[in-house]
Amino acid sequence: MTEYAVRVRGLRKRYGAVAAVDGVDLDIRRGEVFGILGPNGAGKSTTVGVLLGHRSRDAGEVRVLGEDPARAGRSWRARVGVVWQDESAADELTVAETVRHFARYYPRPRDPEEVIALVGLEAKAGSRGKHLSGGQRRRLDVALGVIGRPELLLLDEPTTGFDPVARRQFWTLVRTLAGEGTTIMLTTHYLEEAEELADRLAVVAAGRVRAVGEPATLAGRDRAPATVRWTGPDGAGRELVTATPTTEIAALAERFGGEVPGLRVTRPTLEDVYLELIGPGHPVDTTGTAGQAPDAAKQVA
Repeated sequence: MTEYAVRVRGLRKRYGAVAAVDGVDLDIRRGEVFGILGPNGAGKSTTVGVLLGHRSRDAGEVRVLGEDPARAGRSWRARVGVVWQDESAADELTVAETVRHFARYYPRPRDPEEVIALVGLEAKAGSRGKHLSGGQRRRLDVALGVIGRPELLLLDEPTTGFDPVARRQFWTLVRTLAGEGTTIMLTTHYLEEAEELADRLAVVAAGRVRAVGEPATLAGRDRAPATVRWTGPDGAGRELVTATPTTEIAALAERFGGEVPGLRVTRPTLEDVYLELIGPGHPVDTTGTAGQAPDAAKQVA
């Protein structure tokens, strides 16, 4: 057992003239939730495919749970779970039938009823897949991803198309799995989701890792100058960018003789840092309510 569930050095993958992954290095510690952010075409899904052994690589060293996915056998695959962006559950089988069926693929599966309860589908155990809502189908996909007791669970854009309520319910489920010790690798477009769930983040653009770190400190976000805003005596807004906000606020409080009207202090958000890292021209979703990305964008992603 090593400290790392995933270690990647110099990973490269090309599709013709397109370098989908262009020298990626990653370390994912056992037991952490690791998020990968990046625009469509950044190389996120290609990287996940290589880690699962579903796609070949052109160069680089890859170790997942101590083995090379390109050469790993059936016993290794039973230790890795995956939930793809596209749904995988059958329409005509019930929730219980589907989970029990998938349990037979693994040497040490979890109890199907336990897994159904874990993902909050007890009331839907007898319902066919085609009668489930989008959020319920996604929960079923997660049940299939964890039924084999994976040490590593890869979630590829798991909440795309969710409404805000379903998304937050899913976050609770991810936290539960992480609390059980499962290592989770999460690719997402949603910055709020990444900030809520990930212990650490990697920002990927044009096939390269631009930065790695905790959400609060990514790319020096915590050390960046703060913006202090307040309302002046004439009612007009005032603004000051400073590396010493506490000193400035103390001076303002003395000037106003107490409370400073309209006082706000902000530092760069994760969105600010992300956009700076990936460069101009890429859309970003911070609301968590956007629909699915166009299929064409998935071809190289």
